[in-house]
Amino acid sequence: MTTPEFDFKAMIQKDRDDRVKRVFESTFLEYLQLVKSNPEVAVLAHQRLYDLIVAKGMEVVRTDENPRLRRIYGNDIIKKYAFFEEDFFGIDKTIMKIVRYFHSAAMAGEESRQVLYLVGPVGAGKSSLMEALKKSLEVAAPVYALKGCPMREEPLHLVPKHLRKEFEETLGVKIEGDLCPVCRYRLKNEYAGEYERFPVESVGFSIRSRKGIGVVPPVDPNNQDSSILTGSVDISKIDLYPEDDPRVLSLNGAFNAGNRGIVEFIEVFKNETEYLHTMITATQEKSIPSPGKGAMIYFDGVIVAHSNEAEWNKFKSDHTNEAILDRIVRIEVPYCLELNEEIKIYEKMLSKSKFRAHIAPHTIEIASMFAILTRLSPSNKVDPMTKLKIYNGEEILEKGMTRKIDIFELREEAPREGMTGISTRFIMKALDTALSESENDCINPIAVMESLIKSVKELGIGDDEKERYLRLIYDTVKKEYNKILEKEVTKAFIHGYREQAESLFNNYLDHAEAFVNKTKIKDKNTGEELEPDEKFMRSIEEQIGISDTAVKGFRSDVTAYMFFVMRNGGSLDYTSYEPLKDAIEKKLTTSVRDLSRIITQAKVRDKEQTQKYNTMVEEMKKNGYCDHCCNVILKYAANNLWKD
Repeated sequence: MTTPEFDFKAMIQKDRDDRVKRVFESTFLEYLQLVKSNPEVAVLAHQRLYDLIVAKGMEVVRTDENPRLRRIYGNDIIKKYAFFEEDFFGIDKTIMKIVRYFHSAAMAGEESRQVLYLVGPVGAGKSSLMEALKKSLEVAAPVYALKGCPMREEPLHLVPKHLRKEFEETLGVKIEGDLCPVCRYRLKNEYAGEYERFPVESVGFSIRSRKGIGVVPPVDPNNQDSSILTGSVDISKIDLYPEDDPRVLSLNGAFNAGNRGIVEFIEVFKNETEYLHTMITATQEKSIPSPGKGAMIYFDGVIVAHSNEAEWNKFKSDHTNEAILDRIVRIEVPYCLELNEEIKIYEKMLSKSKFRAHIAPHTIEIASMFAILTRLSPSNKVDPMTKLKIYNGEEILEKGMTRKIDIFELREEAPREGMTGISTRFIMKALDTALSESENDCINPIAVMESLIKSVKELGIGDDEKERYLRLIYDTVKKEYNKILEKEVTKAFIHGYREQAESLFNNYLDHAEAFVNKTKIKDKNTGEELEPDEKFMRSIEEQIGISDTAVKGFRSDVTAYMFFVMRNGGSLDYTSYEPLKDAIEKKLTTSVRDLSRIITQAKVRDKEQTQKYNTMVEEMKKNGYCDHCCNVILKYAANNLWKD
C-alpha cells in the first residue's frame, strides 16, 4: 500500500502568501489613518498581553453549583482562563493574581509601573508561566513600528509634543513616550523633520531573534556590565562619528530588545543590587539609560522577574533594597496541593514524551499522592492522608462525628504550605526511571513506589527530611494504595458491584429518611409498614466510625444533602455523598473480604475457585489492567492485603 502524496509545496506557499498579506509597509501618514479606524493597534505592552490572555476566553466557576469546588474554595469566585488551562493545573488562584496584575496595568494603574515578580520553589511552574506569556506574543498579530528603529518603537512618538493633545482627541488614543536617539537623528537628517514621511512597518515578536522579548540571565557579579541591559557604544564607529552622535549607539540590550513586549529576569536576585537599578527607572519613569552620554530612552514593556524564596528572603532582609522592593508586585507560585490536578500535570508531561508503555490504574495517582504529602505541613487535627483528601475536595467527617473538617482551619495552621516539598521534576524522573526499567512495557503502582524509594535515597537532602519522605511512602502511600487495591479487587470480585452499591444506597436513604421524619417504611412485597431498620443502618455507619451519639446528625446530614441535590436538578447515586459512598464501599469490601482472600491467595484452586478467579481477572482487565500488571497486582494483593 503506497502512502498518498501530500502537497507540501502548496502548504508552504499558502503560509508564505498569508504572511505577505499581514505585512504592512507605508508612511506615518497612512498609519495615522489605520489608528483612526482601529485605536487598538496602538495599545501599550501591558494592554497587549492582557488582551492576549482574555481573548481565549474566561469561565467563572460557580462554587455553589459544584460541591467539591465549594469545599476547596468556599464562597470565593474562581476564574479559569483558557489561555492557561492546557498547561497549568492546581494554581488557579495564582493565575488569577497574575491576570489581575495585567488587568490593572492595562488600565494604566500603578501596576503598569511595577515589576511582576514570581516567587516559588523549584519546578513549581514559574519559568513555564513565563514561556506561556512569551510564546503568546510570538503568535500574536504584528505591531507597527518605525522602520529601522532598534527599539521597534511606536510610530505615534513622531507626533510633536505641542500637537499631541489634538492628535489624541482625533485618534482616540493616549500618546505616551518619545523618539529614541536613533529615530530622532533620522527624522532630522533623512526626512528634514517631515515626520509624516517617516516609514512605518509591521513587525512580529520572536524569542530566538530577540524581537520584543528580552531575557536577562544571572550575571557573574565580578563581570556585570550594564550593556547587557541597555546596549553599548560601538567602538568601531567612534572614529567615524562624534561621541554624542546617535549613530555610534548599539541599542541591543535586553530592555532595547524587550521594548513593546517583555523583559524577563531569570533568578533575578542572583545579580548585584546596583545592576538592578535600571529596573527602577524602567518601571517608575518608563525610561532607560542611553549608552554613553545620551539622554534617557522611553521604554514600554512588561518586566517579569522570578527566583526562589530563599533569594527573595535574603534580598528583602536588606533595608537598602527598599527602592526596588517598592516597585515589585510579588506573586507566589506554590506547588499544586490538589491531587486531581497534580495527576493532570504528569498525564500532560507523559503525553508529550515518547514513552508508550501501558500504565496500570492508580500508578500516576500514587506518585502524585507522594508529591503532595511532602508539600503538606503536619497537623494536629488530621493525619497526612486525610489532609490530602480534604485538600482534594473530598468530604471528610471527624471520626465518630457528623461535623465536617474545615479546610480553611487547616490552611490557617500552615500559611506557607506548597512552598516546600518534592517537585514535579523529581516525580517525573521517578516515573521515567520506572518506564525505562520496565521489561514488559508496563508500569504499576508497586514499581513506581520502588522507583520513588530509590530516588529519595539518592536525594541530596538532610537525613531527617529523607527519613520523613521514606516514612510517607512506607506508612502512608503504601497503606492507602492497599485500601484502593482492596476496593479494586472487591469491585472485580462482586458481579454487578455498582448495582449492589446502588441497592445499599437506596435502602439506606429510605431508612434514614424515615428515621429523620419519624415515619415508617412500607415493605415493597407485603405492603406492611415497618420501623426503620436500625441494625441495617448501623452496619453501614460503623464502617466510617459514626458513633451511636452521632447517628442522628449523620442521617439528618445525608437526607438534607440529598434533598438539596434534587432541588437543584442533580441526579442521585451512591457516589453523591462522599462519607456515605465510603461507608458503602467499605461494607461491600468487608462482605467479600474472606472469600476474595481465599481465592487470591490459593496456590491450587478447585474448579469453582478457578472460575471465580478468572472472572475477577477479566473484570480487572475491563477496568484498565493488562495481563502483566493484573498478574503483578494480584500477587501483591495476595501477599500484602489479607495478612492474618
